[in-house]
Amino acid sequence: MTRRTPRQRLVVAVTGASGAVLGVRLLERLRERDELETHLVVSRNAERVLRLETGWTAARLRKLADHAWNPDALDAPIASGSFRTRGMVVVPCSIKTLSAVANCFAADLVGRAADVTLKQRRPLVLVVRETPLHAGQLRQMMLAAQAGATILPPVPAFYARPRSIADLVDQTVARILDALGIDDPLLRRWRGG
Repeated sequence: MTRRTPRQRLVVAVTGASGAVLGVRLLERLRERDELETHLVVSRNAERVLRLETGWTAARLRKLADHAWNPDALDAPIASGSFRTRGMVVVPCSIKTLSAVANCFAADLVGRAADVTLKQRRPLVLVVRETPLHAGQLRQMMLAAQAGATILPPVPAFYARPRSIADLVDQTVARILDALGIDDPLLRRWRGG
């Protein structure tokens, strides 16, 4: 009898910053991978941004995940350090969520799951989507980075010669996966001039 290797769990949070397409595409790409089990949290503000920017509903997005949790469900498994995960990504990450992570403010499930991810020394990737940045926002990024988070703004890699917005989105998603230690064939790496 062969025993199936348990799937690794990955927490994905989508918050209310612009760039909802990044969260959609990440979940689409993760759905293609048999070795990963996704746990999704969509914030209240993300629901509005998602509909405005993509036409998607939160219910439709939740169908891409293996498990979806209410942002108020502080009793969800992902709120506990004993629930082992490969890590967590917040995509897009609002400044409000960045501030919650940087200051250990776990008032909702996104903040709590991120705090647990850091305390367990697991990868936490924050795809902060804001520009320009003022000193207070930069301080929050520094605090989150010092706590162990990876700050990964969706900055285009023009060396990959993107031809469309979809190319830019795919490259960013591939870089997110790379930051989590997950190989992705769509990642175009710099090979020199």
